[in-house]
Amino acid sequence: MFRDLFNRQPNDKPFLISGPCSAETEDQVLETCQRLAATGKVQALRAGIWKPRTKPGGFEGVGAKGLPWLKKAGELTGLPVAVEVATAKHVEDCLAFGVDLLWVGARTTGNPFSVQEIANALRGVAVPVLVKNPIHPELELWAGAVERLQKAGLKQVGLIHRGFSSYGNPDFRNAPMWHLPIEMKRRMPELPILNDPSHICGRRDTLFAVAQQALDLDFDGTMIESHRDPDNAWSDAKQQITPEVLGQLIHDLVWRHETTDKAEFLTALAGLREQINNLDAEVLLLLGRRMAVAEKIGQYKKENDITILQTGRLTEILERSKRQGAQVGLTEAFVERYMEAVHLESVLRQERVMNG
Repeated sequence: MFRDLFNRQPNDKPFLISGPCSAETEDQVLETCQRLAATGKVQALRAGIWKPRTKPGGFEGVGAKGLPWLKKAGELTGLPVAVEVATAKHVEDCLAFGVDLLWVGARTTGNPFSVQEIANALRGVAVPVLVKNPIHPELELWAGAVERLQKAGLKQVGLIHRGFSSYGNPDFRNAPMWHLPIEMKRRMPELPILNDPSHICGRRDTLFAVAQQALDLDFDGTMIESHRDPDNAWSDAKQQITPEVLGQLIHDLVWRHETTDKAEFLTALAGLREQINNLDAEVLLLLGRRMAVAEKIGQYKKENDITILQTGRLTEILERSKRQGAQVGLTEAFVERYMEAVHLESVLRQERVMNG
C-alpha cells in the first residue's frame, strides 16, 4: 500500500499526504478528501483526530468519532488514511478502525515515555509509522523515538521534518533548520523522510518555497494540510489551502532526480567535486595551523597568569569575520556558526595547555 514511500525507486515521484488539520464534521472530511483525490496528486489522506494544543481552551479535536469519517473518505477515494497518535489508546482506536498509517507528533517525540507507550501498543503490528522531529532541535530525541519503534518490531518507520521552535524568528512558524534533517538522512539513510511545510511556514504564501527546497534536498515527499474552506477552519486556518490550490502547488514543483546516467553531467560533476575535495583539504590544513598558534597563545597566557576566555576578543573576531565573509558572499549566520565553533576549539586547546 505504501510501496511508493518505503520502497522508493530512483524515478518514483514524491509521496504526498494531505487533508485537513482537524476533522471537524463528517461532511467537511468527506468533501475535502474527495476534492483532494480528484487532483490526482495525493497518495494518502490525513486528518487530525486528537489535537494537542499549547494552551487549554482551544479546539482539541473531535476524538475517535472522527475515525469512521476518515476511513469512509479512504473507502470512497481508494486512498490510504493517516492519523497522528500520542497515546496507546489512540493507537488502539486507530487499529480498530483500520487506519493505514500512523505518525507520532512533535510534542510526543520529545517525550520518551510517550513514545515507548506507543511502541509497546504497536508491538507485533505491521503498520507504517512516521516520526515527526521534536519541537526543540534535539536529534538524539528524534533518533531515539525511531529506535524505540524499531525495537518494538516495526519494519516500516519513516521521518517527518516539521521544523523546530525558534524564538523571535518572524519568517517561520517553526524554523526549518535544514542541517538537522540532513543529518538525520545521513544517520538513517534507509528511512524515508517527508517535509511538512504547513507547520514550518504557518502561512500559505510560503508553502511552495519550503516544499521546493525539501524536494531539492531529495526528501521523499511532503505532508501539506488542506481544507475545503481554509479561512473558516477550526484550527490552523492560516496555513491550510484548498484541494485545488494544493493540486496546482504540487504541479508547479520542480521534481529533480538524485542522479543521472548522462556522461557529460557525471564528468563535469566529478571535476567540481574534486575541486571541493582539494579546497576542503586546504581549509583543514589552515585550521590545523590556526590551532597550533592558539596553543602557543595558551602557553603565553599560562606563563603570565592570564585567563583563557576573553569575551571581547570573541566579539572582535566575529565582527571582523562577518565583514570579511560578506565580501565573499557568505551569510552572517554561517560565519557566526563557523567562527563560534573555531573559537570553541581554540579555547579547548588552550585549556589543555593550561592544565598540561
